[in-house]
Amino acid sequence: MTTDTIHDTDHQHDDHHEHKMTGIKRWLYTTNHKDIGSMYLWFSFIMFLTGGAMAMVIRAELFQPGLQIVDPDFFNQMTTVHGLIMVFGAIMPAFTGLANWMIPMMIGAPDMALPRLNNWSFWILPFAFSILLMSFFIGSGAPNFGWTFYAPLSTTYSNGSTAFFVFAVHIMGISSIMGAINIVVTIMNMRAPGMTYMKMPLFVWTFFITAYLLVAVMPVLAGVVTMVLTDTYFGTSFFDAAGGGDPVMFQHIFWFFGHPEVYIMILPAFGIVSTTIPTFSRKPLFGYSSMVYATASIAFLSFIVWAHHMFTTGMPLFGELFFMYCTMLIAVPTGVKVFNWVATMWRGAISFETPMLFSIAFVILFTIGGFSGLMLAMTPVDFQYHDTYFVVAHFHYVLVTGALFSIYAGAYYWLPKWTGYMYDDALSKWHFWCSLISVNLLFFPMHFLGLAGMPRRIPDYALQFADFNKWVSIGGFAFGLSQLIFLAVVIKCIRGGEKSEAKTWDGATGLEWTVPSPAPYHTFEKPPKID
Repeated sequence: MTTDTIHDTDHQHDDHHEHKMTGIKRWLYTTNHKDIGSMYLWFSFIMFLTGGAMAMVIRAELFQPGLQIVDPDFFNQMTTVHGLIMVFGAIMPAFTGLANWMIPMMIGAPDMALPRLNNWSFWILPFAFSILLMSFFIGSGAPNFGWTFYAPLSTTYSNGSTAFFVFAVHIMGISSIMGAINIVVTIMNMRAPGMTYMKMPLFVWTFFITAYLLVAVMPVLAGVVTMVLTDTYFGTSFFDAAGGGDPVMFQHIFWFFGHPEVYIMILPAFGIVSTTIPTFSRKPLFGYSSMVYATASIAFLSFIVWAHHMFTTGMPLFGELFFMYCTMLIAVPTGVKVFNWVATMWRGAISFETPMLFSIAFVILFTIGGFSGLMLAMTPVDFQYHDTYFVVAHFHYVLVTGALFSIYAGAYYWLPKWTGYMYDDALSKWHFWCSLISVNLLFFPMHFLGLAGMPRRIPDYALQFADFNKWVSIGGFAFGLSQLIFLAVVIKCIRGGEKSEAKTWDGATGLEWTVPSPAPYHTFEKPPKID
């Protein structure tokens, strides 16, 4: 009996075993990449609504000047846990869910390489976030030192929840590392015969590179939270100047993790829009290989720019110049990507389905976030922008209209494939337009608030910021409520409706490009022949 036949009988046994399990057991024990992908997506959406509720508390408090709804300490707890949940609980698991669902199918693999590890890497996540949220109900409350947990705020002055926070972060990190190893092993060992690296779909490429980033930087986070733990409870002084430590060292270690982390949250987004834009432009992606190299360049550069978060800590001039120029250099491969997306749409026969609307919004609004990032990269002006609402506007343009919008584009693009039914088109367009208008009302005025000097993470503010803050809060509540439309669309789609075609977007676009890499040559003067 060959190893292949042994594997086949194993799979049959597994399938039979899976088939017998129903109800909660099916989800607890499943090793099926689609089930696990679905659980990641549902979990991330629940966390998104949880973190969103915290953002609503923040915006309600800032609706007008003065302290009215919550006390300053609880406000700080809200900003901290909102950030942690959105980064580690909403955006990252959503991308991991999409990767779990789609990568095996895109590379022609029967499942992920390590299916039981896959199950475990998901199921430890709910426990991590339960521990984090549990800290609200202990004596001194949740972490209140910001999601970046700068020492000595998280060590000397922490409120007793640091241990909960550290344990939760460790478990999230273990989950991320295991998920990343699984993806790397799957992509390297389970591609269909003939699928070389340069023929992989771009979504697979971006997640392949993201997985390497995760494996590289999550242990750095583990190290820094362990140092925070020992400083707080075991008498070490890594970050305590009185004991010979250095609080600025905390920032170096944290941002050495933190900067690649922000690319972990945006590279998969590039992969999604590189999948959707060609479909709805009815053209192959412009510049496939340049996209791959640009993604790899961004990943490499992300490791040598961490201290641009630290211009105000008193760096030597050479250090400031080095980090300034390296940061501005990242704009080059990112610009290549934006150019390629626009070139893909150029002279294409575009149809504005909901995934395409989110993708176009992504390209435009992510570019705004990129420009404000370029402004923040310039050392002299960063002294003005640092720790103001300008920074908040910048990273929300990148992470909400960037990462989140791309997740929506991917969800709408693949929902018919996942459920077998088409989603409600009218409702999905309502979701898009409500989100688009409200998200700009929410985050664009923050640029002006920041330039005028309004500091971030402060529950009260001077009277001159009142009008903008009122509009920002209205935009915030509108954006939050708009996401319930998405929930309605998904539930309605799962429950049935119009049957999806075998090639979902054939009806919409007349063509779904399944050629991931160099497409057949033609000039587009006349439509290409499709077999």
